[in-house]
Amino acid sequence: MGAVVIILAAVYGAAVGSGLPRAAYRLSVEPGEPWRGLCPAGHPVAGWFGAARCGGREGPGGRPAAYGGSRWPPAAVCAAVCGVLGAAGGVRPETAVFVGAAPVCVLLGMVDLAVHRLPDVLTLPLAGATAALLGVAALLPCAAGSWRGALLGGAALGAAYLVLFLINPAGMGLGDVKLALPLGVALGWYGWGVWAAGAFLGLLYGAVYGLGALLTSRATRKTGFAFGPFMAAGTLSGVLLGGFGA
Repeated sequence: MGAVVIILAAVYGAAVGSGLPRAAYRLSVEPGEPWRGLCPAGHPVAGWFGAARCGGREGPGGRPAAYGGSRWPPAAVCAAVCGVLGAAGGVRPETAVFVGAAPVCVLLGMVDLAVHRLPDVLTLPLAGATAALLGVAALLPCAAGSWRGALLGGAALGAAYLVLFLINPAGMGLGDVKLALPLGVALGWYGWGVWAAGAFLGLLYGAVYGLGALLTSRATRKTGFAFGPFMAAGTLSGVLLGGFGA
């Protein structure tokens, strides 16, 4: 049964991840600007899910020209993340919640890397959906976590990042604070030990990247970088520790 869960989770991740480039392209705009409705050639972009290809232009082989990156990298990342979450959680009900939320986190990372922004239209619904679905999971047999712990974890991580933002607004965005809410919910599900590990690892991953960029002269002390992917990576590490430990 465990192998079936892993396969199903990975297939789901690959299928959803392959459709993220279009949404990432449309959402990757500066604050205050409307979501993109046209491709770079000026043709309307239909919908939010799918490859970022322009139906009005031809690329190699007569196929629609791509403008938003290949669909295969996000598909591979989502498949890998969902697969390891399936392995860690197994047949427990929270596995479905974490696997379902993973592609949204990947999409947020894509947007953050493109424009250093984490849209409220993704972070806030993700927080509400994660909390609500884990509440349902807590009522089902074989659940291995605490819904109360999840809610407290979300509030605590959100508050911690809010303090960091208030201390240094130039180094932390409000989008990071809002992303901390669903990530804290996921970490709090497995207890405060997992919460602390995931929160610390997110900060550590970002610090290591920033130090490496400074040492290699790819950035200065005032250079900003996308922190959302490191937060998500730390949370993934914590959830895997909690899932395998449970």
